Amino acid sequence: MIKKIVLGFVTLLVIAFIAIYFAAKPTQVEDGAYIPSPLALKLATSPTTDFDNTVYENKHTGNQKVLMICTEERNMTMANGKKFSTGNHPVEMLLPVLHLKNAGFDVEVVTPTGKSAAIEMWAIPEEDKNVKAIFKEFKNKFEKPRSLKDFVNTTMNDSINNYAAIFIPGGHGAMLGLPDNKDVNKVLQWSHNSDMYTLAICHGPAALLAGNIDGNKEDFIYKGYKIAAFPDAVDEQTPMIGYMPGSMPWKYGEKLNDLGVTIINEEADATVHIDRKLITGASPLAANAFGKLAATELLKAEK
Repeated sequence: MIKKIVLGFVTLLVIAFIAIYFAAKPTQVEDGAYIPSPLALKLATSPTTDFDNTVYENKHTGNQKVLMICTEERNMTMANGKKFSTGNHPVEMLLPVLHLKNAGFDVEVVTPTGKSAAIEMWAIPEEDKNVKAIFKEFKNKFEKPRSLKDFVNTTMNDSINNYAAIFIPGGHGAMLGLPDNKDVNKVLQWSHNSDMYTLAICHGPAALLAGNIDGNKEDFIYKGYKIAAFPDAVDEQTPMIGYMPGSMPWKYGEKLNDLGVTIINEEADATVHIDRKLITGASPLAANAFGKLAATELLKAEK
């Protein structure tokens, strides 16, 4: 009798182990890249968000816009050679946009060369009416964004009064094509020198590395700043649940630390932070508070 009970218990453990093993395997998509496993999607995404639809008094009534710099690159090659299907995280893009629009600011979408913005569609909160509505409204902007290169070459220097902030949304895609982009460097310098706000959430702060393209640490514009961002240590853990098909190819937080930037949070949580004119957030969990803080500060700056 005891042997049967033990055997049954062991069998259940084996079945549970096999179920977890397959649930934690990243899912391969058509182009050979991988999206997060069913287990990772269950743990790291949600069908709804905490967007609170804040109403802002004395909202902006002028023509100032926010320039949202999105990645156009889809696949990140991991340390093991496998590709992670990433891009811009929809919650980290759209919740801040909802708040900025509620505060009266238009949002202009750009990508480095004008190719469509890559979006982590597997992270869309399918039951969130506000997010679905703003995604539909911005669909054409995402598919046909303006070229950042064109903006820098033809518009930037004559547009200081037309923009209230630049915004870099998260998603691991922010680590692709932005940290080493000369035009991102020019826009960061332009924003900083014009005393404009810069907004970056989750992996978005990786793009701040573009401010050090010349390699001069002493002149890095964010040296001495404190930010909220997605921690490298958490990125190291996510392959265990199949969020990514392998370990990270490089650590953006480590590079920012080396340039004198301090990341204040240790978890991928709801932390938001403002240091001078740089507003940052830690993860998708911070997207609502991050958008609210950004909208509030931009309106406050108008007084």
